[in-house]
Amino acid sequence: MTRYTTYAVRVASLRTEEACVDALLDVGKRLKLDGWVLYPTREETVAAFSRCRERLAAQFRVPTPGWQAVRWAWDKRNTYGLARRLGVPIPRTWYPKDASELAGIDASFPLAIKPAIKEHFIYATKAKAWKANTREELLDLFERASRIVNRGEVMVQDYVPGDGSHQFAYCAFFKAGQAVGRMVARRLRQHPLEFGRASTFVETAEVPELETLSERLLRAVDYYGLVELEYKLDPRDGQYKLLDFNARTWGYHSLGSRAGVDFPYLLFADQIGETPYPCRAPAGVRWMRSITDLPTAVLAMSQGRLDVKAYLRSLNPVHTEAVFTRDDLLPWFAEFALLPYLALKR
Repeated sequence: MTRYTTYAVRVASLRTEEACVDALLDVGKRLKLDGWVLYPTREETVAAFSRCRERLAAQFRVPTPGWQAVRWAWDKRNTYGLARRLGVPIPRTWYPKDASELAGIDASFPLAIKPAIKEHFIYATKAKAWKANTREELLDLFERASRIVNRGEVMVQDYVPGDGSHQFAYCAFFKAGQAVGRMVARRLRQHPLEFGRASTFVETAEVPELETLSERLLRAVDYYGLVELEYKLDPRDGQYKLLDFNARTWGYHSLGSRAGVDFPYLLFADQIGETPYPCRAPAGVRWMRSITDLPTAVLAMSQGRLDVKAYLRSLNPVHTEAVFTRDDLLPWFAEFALLPYLALKR
């Protein structure tokens, strides 16, 4: 798919822990990938790498932390419980075991319904969360979610209002209680619009408060590696509220290298015994994935969430594109050609 790729391997599945680890060890042995660094990109690979570090370490370098750290990211019940203890703001959240407990939720609508462990929910629904505008919708969506995930894993959460300009993230290569490389980003556009699974337009920002909150949490679990913590600025009380804890690379990580924080390299350098240089991204560097940002913007404009002038202003300038590059055009054209298939699949 790119002229920089020398070899590609297709495997049947990586969704289960056993399949993921077996496939990696098989490929590593066949291709003699001794000492190569593993970068997880999805929740299930994070869990597999973390739980099976010893098996994988016989072939690879495994920077994913052990389960004692990853469990705080894997299950949002753990994430939010830890955040409360540390004074990191979160939306009000309820954990009803069955539909009868929904009546005890004293909150105004809308509310969000989301899974504590998102792996199975996302594959089944293609959604990160659902929005309930009425109590009837809450009951219906809760019962639907309960048929997908295990008992006790459906969470009901206060819906934080605001568009993409309220979505923020703290990104870092974290080691020994310190951020070696750090970046704060504002996720200006995402798809789906309501509960974004992927960013389409991101800009670096200066928000020291997010650095303080995030590093407090990461120190508490003795975290190591690449990490993205997602927040939303609540316009009702001015607090940045933690939504998600991703113990892996994230979709717009290439923004970092354009902003002077090359996250994959920092981790790689540390894994091979070099000393990576401390770095911090300045504000105002913009990243776009044009193939998804244009339809996202058109949809936002059709719903009155974005006007044409604001969209055009956001494009001047765009400093880096997710896929498009002049010296390697094939991936962008291939992704463009796949758009009808991806749209149908989703």
